[in-house]
Amino acid sequence: MAAPVERCGWFAALALGVSLIKCLFINAYHSTDFEVHRNWLAVTHSLPVSRWYYEVAWYFDRDMLVVGNLNYASPATVLFQRLCCGTVREGKGAKELLRRPPFILAVLLLWNFGLLIVDHIHFQYNGFLFGFLLLSVARHLQSRHLEGALLFTIVLNLKHINLYVAPAYGVYLLRCYCFTQDNTDGSLRWRSFSPFRLLALGAIVISGQLPQVLSRLFPFKRGLCHAYWAPNIWAIYNILDKALSMLGVRLELLDVDSLPKASMTGGLVQEFQHSVLPSVTPTAALLCTLLSILPALLRVWLRPCGARGFLRCLVLCALGSFMFSWHVHEKAVLLAVLPLSILAVESREDAGIFLVLATTGHYSLFPLLFTPAEFPIKVVLMLLFTLYSFSALRTLFSGERSLLHPLEALYLLGLVTVEILCEVVFPLSPWQRTLPFAPLLVTSVYCALGVSYSFVRLYISLLTQEATQKPKRL
Repeated sequence: MAAPVERCGWFAALALGVSLIKCLFINAYHSTDFEVHRNWLAVTHSLPVSRWYYEVAWYFDRDMLVVGNLNYASPATVLFQRLCCGTVREGKGAKELLRRPPFILAVLLLWNFGLLIVDHIHFQYNGFLFGFLLLSVARHLQSRHLEGALLFTIVLNLKHINLYVAPAYGVYLLRCYCFTQDNTDGSLRWRSFSPFRLLALGAIVISGQLPQVLSRLFPFKRGLCHAYWAPNIWAIYNILDKALSMLGVRLELLDVDSLPKASMTGGLVQEFQHSVLPSVTPTAALLCTLLSILPALLRVWLRPCGARGFLRCLVLCALGSFMFSWHVHEKAVLLAVLPLSILAVESREDAGIFLVLATTGHYSLFPLLFTPAEFPIKVVLMLLFTLYSFSALRTLFSGERSLLHPLEALYLLGLVTVEILCEVVFPLSPWQRTLPFAPLLVTSVYCALGVSYSFVRLYISLLTQEATQKPKRL
């Protein structure tokens, strides 16, 4: 009886501590996402399910220009929506908890810096969605595939951004569940295909509103990038185009009057054309996304490595979609960071990748909290989570070589310089009025380098080390 008490004791204390921290943010700044969710609650309360995706904009006027009942935020409304953001995840108890992977993993998930600021300050409902997603992954790790598929179906319908990782689920379930046997050489035994198991997964696509949902999934008219560029390959592409256009003007190779007037760097949500490099179309972005995840999917199909191979594929699908998809929001990086936490406590290689991706991905969320009151909060929370991640993972893999290469550590230290430039130097400079988008641009591009590097390292790990890794037992 001691083990269950111990297990419940440390996890309950950890969850309670996180909950108390979240309560401190009830009266903090919240973004327009609060308004979106409040009106979505009104839609789902007032209209039948058949009209949700057709009448979701019922609170707008005819021309979609004037919003009625905007900025309604009574204390009861704020309290209700803030308290709905929590989630609970499961863990294991053990001796020497401060060094054990279960405790470290629980802290990395429950105290995740990105979730704390995005959900409980900026305001969204990602926590319980990630709870469903991680529970789905756990069911697959336990070979309970139908339960895992059902849970993913639920989370996919709750938030369609999980479509990013749907290819990983589809290929893994088809290969390892619908095909029930392999040949002795590991190749696929086609006669073992079970059509009845395939039908069991049909709930993923059964929906009376599927065409309407698909029409809203892809915001092609909103442009390649969001107002604040997500730290992905398109941020690097945009800044490269901007640098080439400035160089072309300086060398008198381009006519300044014919170039777009800072359309990419104006901080606006709109379509734009690149000046020198070819403009990216939705079709091109889709093709790049599919090509970026194809090797991971082929790896799962041709050389399945069990549920942990699926988990690595899931992370790569999430990160590949984040890197190359059309109009990606910076918050989508959490879809790769949180599942990678599971791999980070199992191998030194993944722990190093996690530290780079989590640190750069979390720092890229800083611009979401731009009010002075929240500045010390985000800095302190980021430092606490980052310092714990480094110290805990370094202790966990203390008998092995360093988790980070010196150049990786130097790059991460550069984030301190970026923060000082953006928050201290830039506001005091004359560029504040002429280049207001500059801090966002610098943050996005610098973090894009780290996210891109992590993506490449994950692929190298998948293709070269999957068979030789010896995961730590949880």
